[in-house]
Amino acid sequence: MNILVTGGAGFIGSHLVGKLLVEGHQVAIIDNLSTGSLENLQSIRDHADLTFVHGDIREGDLVQMFVKECDCIFHLAAAVGVQLIAEDPVHTIETNIGGTEIVLKKANRFGKKIFLASTSEVYGKSEAVPFREEDDFVLGSTAFSRWSYACSKAIDEFLGQAYFAQYGLNVVIGRLFNTIGPRQTGRYGMVVPRFVQWALRDEPIQIYGTGQQTRCFCYVGDVVEGVMALMVTKKAAGKVFNIGSTDEISIEQLADRVIEVTGSQGGKTHVSYHDAYGRSIEDMMRRVPCTDRIRETIGWEPKTPLEEILKMVVEYEKGS
Repeated sequence: MNILVTGGAGFIGSHLVGKLLVEGHQVAIIDNLSTGSLENLQSIRDHADLTFVHGDIREGDLVQMFVKECDCIFHLAAAVGVQLIAEDPVHTIETNIGGTEIVLKKANRFGKKIFLASTSEVYGKSEAVPFREEDDFVLGSTAFSRWSYACSKAIDEFLGQAYFAQYGLNVVIGRLFNTIGPRQTGRYGMVVPRFVQWALRDEPIQIYGTGQQTRCFCYVGDVVEGVMALMVTKKAAGKVFNIGSTDEISIEQLADRVIEVTGSQGGKTHVSYHDAYGRSIEDMMRRVPCTDRIRETIGWEPKTPLEEILKMVVEYEKGS
């Protein structure tokens, strides 16, 4: 198959592209490298079945050129990360909404199946844990730029579902929860690579807030397998799926695990959100998915334990 991956030079995108190439597909990537990196594609950059284009998904003619020739689309390109969202909310909104609008429009024009990557952030401040796909969203005030990301991805979902309902476009939506593994950058606020980098330098791990907020971390390879399986399942069309681990851990406990794996002597320190981001940031205290729907649809469950993932991240960071 000929497959288009937007954002294919990103953390998740590069792992997806690698898996698609292994399975014998021809893959084209469109990525503006704003958060992605060619280093993520280093091991596959010269693959005969890979085409990389340095371009923006908001360029309609460029997107159309590749959508027209592909069999299906994995749309992962987005502005992500709490740090980036706080610093550049205009870029976040314009990229996530405007870019997705163009990709969906072109996919619909040529009748191409599309996977639309969304995020657990859309659940906002909801306390109805575990989060189920049909749950209400509970978002914060527009005074806090953090919620611009959640809103932009929710609009993406509405648009994708509208194309399915109105035109019959084969759209599959995945709400990705905290996904981790080698190649993830800490530059935009991703917690695991930052913790590992500080630990390897024997510097104090900086825990933002109280550290009692909890997350569920899933290995990127497991996430990619789930995404790919959904795309070949007819009954997934028009539906939203949580994709992530259900093993909950506090950020304080995560720091302790990283210290244990690395043998770091740097210890831990707590930093307020205001000191970390230069402004107030509202955070979600718990973020746990209900994964009944994806398990019942394709039999998917994450397989890789957190300890194993952390060891992979440590080895990657040591070699960087």
